[in-house]
Amino acid sequence: MPRAGRIGRILLVINRHSRSGEKAGHVVVSRLKARGLEPVVFSSNSPTEVSPWIEANAAGAEAVVVAGGDGSLNAAAAALVKTGLPLGILPTGTANDLARTLGLPLNLEAAVDVILAGEQREIDIGEVNGHLFFNVASLGLSADLARDLSRDAKRRFGRLSYALIAIKVLMKARPFRAAIVASGRAVRVKTLQIAVGNGRYYGGGLAVEHTAEIDDSHLDLYSLELGRVWKLALMLKDFRLGRHGLWREVRAARGTSFEIRARTPRPINADGELVTFTPARFSVRPKAVRVFAPSRLDALEG
Repeated sequence: MPRAGRIGRILLVINRHSRSGEKAGHVVVSRLKARGLEPVVFSSNSPTEVSPWIEANAAGAEAVVVAGGDGSLNAAAAALVKTGLPLGILPTGTANDLARTLGLPLNLEAAVDVILAGEQREIDIGEVNGHLFFNVASLGLSADLARDLSRDAKRRFGRLSYALIAIKVLMKARPFRAAIVASGRAVRVKTLQIAVGNGRYYGGGLAVEHTAEIDDSHLDLYSLELGRVWKLALMLKDFRLGRHGLWREVRAARGTSFEIRARTPRPINADGELVTFTPARFSVRPKAVRVFAPSRLDALEG
């Protein structure tokens, strides 16, 4: 944060469509100003506006603060990598999975205090076909969920909207055939979903793998190779713990890059947004972004 006696210019991005984004903006602006900081506010209408605005206003800025959910943070990713500005997270979205991965408080005022404390971590970022992601990129069930989950539903029902749409998606789910390529070796699978995680949490609190860290320079993949969709109900606890890889119906792998091919192009969901199609190439950029967050040890103790 700024040195004593100097006004710090903060780029504050607010997702006006998030459940509490606009309200959060007023709280945050007043707290930042009270600490001698100068917030420059941008209320975005579309994710495509966010990174260009940050890049255009980066000169002289101390940091970028985003008030929104995982989709809003994803929209800022390209500019954060390009400008090198540290990221402050105000979790006002529906799932807030990146905040959970980093051990950030979900209370707004406490999240502001983390930014003001100034402690930073360097974290990895994932990439699929040139599109960046913090949490998870996937195809199958979660892509169908992202397609059907409207912005209005998330705003009205919050995390409940995920459950409502998930039931609808599961009722019509059908396995598809794909090839997973890792270390030059291809494995053909019949699967309901393939997910590649950079961080630990996704989908409103599910864990991609219980040992995954967002600064371990690796990606974690799983393929959900179930014959019967109803068995997911038995696996739900292990999905929340990130131990679903122990089930024989779940293929798990760790690596720095993967490629997924399918018979017909299938959409890829990255941090809740559909961004590209198969064939998809996944890779990791180690320590690509600085973020205001407690150290890993402090987060665990908290």
